[in-house]
Amino acid sequence: MKYLPLNPQIFINNRERFTSKMKGNSIAIFVSNDEWPANGDALHGFVQNSDLYWLTGIEQEDTKLILFPDCPDPKYREVLVLVRPNALKEKWDGKRLRATEATAISGIKTIVWLDSLDALLQGWIHLADSIYLDSNENDRKASLVRSNEYRFIDAMKQQYPLHQYLRAAKLMKELRGIKTKEEIVVVQQAIDITEKTFRRLLQFIKPGVAEYEIEAEIWHSFLSQRATGPAYGSIIASGDNARTLHYVSNNAICKDGELILMDFGAAYGGYNADLTRTIPVNGKFTKRQKIVYNACLHLHNYAKSILKPGISIVDYTEKVGEEATQQFLKIGLLNKADIKNEDPENRAYRKYLYHGISHHLGIDVHDLGTRTEPIKQGMLFTVEPGIYIEEEQMGIRIENNFWVTKNGNIDLMKNIPITVEEIETLMKKK
Repeated sequence: MKYLPLNPQIFINNRERFTSKMKGNSIAIFVSNDEWPANGDALHGFVQNSDLYWLTGIEQEDTKLILFPDCPDPKYREVLVLVRPNALKEKWDGKRLRATEATAISGIKTIVWLDSLDALLQGWIHLADSIYLDSNENDRKASLVRSNEYRFIDAMKQQYPLHQYLRAAKLMKELRGIKTKEEIVVVQQAIDITEKTFRRLLQFIKPGVAEYEIEAEIWHSFLSQRATGPAYGSIIASGDNARTLHYVSNNAICKDGELILMDFGAAYGGYNADLTRTIPVNGKFTKRQKIVYNACLHLHNYAKSILKPGISIVDYTEKVGEEATQQFLKIGLLNKADIKNEDPENRAYRKYLYHGISHHLGIDVHDLGTRTEPIKQGMLFTVEPGIYIEEEQMGIRIENNFWVTKNGNIDLMKNIPITVEEIETLMKKK
């Protein structure tokens, strides 16, 4: 890992939160992700299972976590399972965690090697009445591949068919949606790295630069600050490319007079930042660009003003849509007839704002959390309204990250330049 060691209390707290929700005399088992094949004999870079990481902080492949709060032997109430280090394999693939190192990261004292697990696990299973197993219950998942966690479910049910099986994912969705203050410390580090990178870009961008050169600057800045890398594929969209929400080609030349939309964020310590800013390539907004930008900023500020406990994402999005309708009237995108004749299922403003306003953020960029129940204190959201105008070949989006408090929220990106004046002033100094 490139990042500095995290506070193990993050993962100790997370395990305590999970075990407090478990049924009596139950055991929970979490497994790591697959090492996915690429082509030939190559593998894709390993990415740990998010739930397992949330509970342990361990990024190493072939890892398991066993939680058995009612185990008669206190030593085995939480067990971290690792691959036994092998000197020959380490010559090829690098060092594997030793027991003391894994304990320092996770706070788990009992480390069991994977090749000695089976005999122990069988005894623990026979003592338990119920078994929690994990699966991917992210509402946005799109993969049909039967991954390691599903194969593990199959194997467990075949070997222990008479136990009651329970969904760990249902608990994880509830728990991971609420971020602790220790988690927010790590998120803030990712955000601070992202801020420094954005300020660097304000000095770098000018007419004639390529989108991929900007992406290269992001990589350089992130890695030089000990980030793991980008949290997701950076969107560097100049001109009309900005109307494509997930534009990742990043191969156009930035032209004088255009805007450039940049959606990027650092990954640090397993947690992610998610920033979007739209700036003028030449450092100066045109009159029309400024009007549209300020309308988008108004929507951003309105959305953050109503992001608080008690409102649901559905109602929140609807309210922002109402405000967008009024803003689009003011800047000439809609007229009263458009609104009067709109389809309730496809409202008029959706022509220019065709995505959601907020999503949960954390270990996953689109993190686990409710989309229907009221927002709760501790949730971490993006706020990212946009305005996309085909006729003007213009796309603007403004995005910050907010931690929900008892009565409102904290803007974790409050120090990142956002107004027209701030952006123009900093770009003028280059």
